[in-house]
Amino acid sequence: MCAALGVALTTALGFANVATAASANYVALGDSYSSGVGAGSYGDSGSCKRSANAYGQLWANAHSGTNFTFLACSGAKTGDVLNQISSMPSNATLITLTVGGNDAGFTDVITTCTLNDDQTCVNRVNTAKTYVQNTLPGLLDKVYAAAKSKAPNASLVVLSYPRFYTVPGSCSVGLSDTKRTAINSGADTLASVLSSRAAAAGAKFVDVRSAFDGHNICSSASDYLHSLTWPVDESYHPTAAGQRGGYYSPLTSAIG
Repeated sequence: MCAALGVALTTALGFANVATAASANYVALGDSYSSGVGAGSYGDSGSCKRSANAYGQLWANAHSGTNFTFLACSGAKTGDVLNQISSMPSNATLITLTVGGNDAGFTDVITTCTLNDDQTCVNRVNTAKTYVQNTLPGLLDKVYAAAKSKAPNASLVVLSYPRFYTVPGSCSVGLSDTKRTAINSGADTLASVLSSRAAAAGAKFVDVRSAFDGHNICSSASDYLHSLTWPVDESYHPTAAGQRGGYYSPLTSAIG
């Protein structure tokens, strides 16, 4: 029991000290939620839309001396993240990522639910949830294993996606509560799978869903997520405030 406690404390302290001991070589991998689509200030990153307001950049800014490699890119699926991993430095000491939403058909789910009736939306979400439960785990395992193989001394941190809606909420137009509830259930299923596979890989899982509560679409302070917007690719993505309050804050709380 004492030995187990020692291992637990060592693991906890290891993640608690990431800010000071493991941030020297930090790599941000993943899709649009890590690149910062929706948060503006994309510089010369082109279609990857790497934002100066993304949580990874905020982390690097807050930790003096960090060597930051920003590889996350809008639209990335697990296969794309494997390519990102091949480009990252092997001396990385901290890796963060979000991935899985695009594999599960995030864009098509939102499009289907926007253009069709309640049952069609629910059916499409259920199809996505089946994919997440049955196919995505193996793809995630490959990503996490590849990251650990490329940078064996790095702490790997996997972040979830937010629930998009408060249900019932303040919205009087747009999608029905049935559709909003179905979409939220998809985010919950994805979070459950991400958590279990991260744990199996020895990675730290950071669940951002509670950080977005009260700030998501149809909430009283809907400032963390865009609804349908222009450019269209920024729809349902975190704002600059969402990157800071919804991602950077829980990341900081989780690892020090």
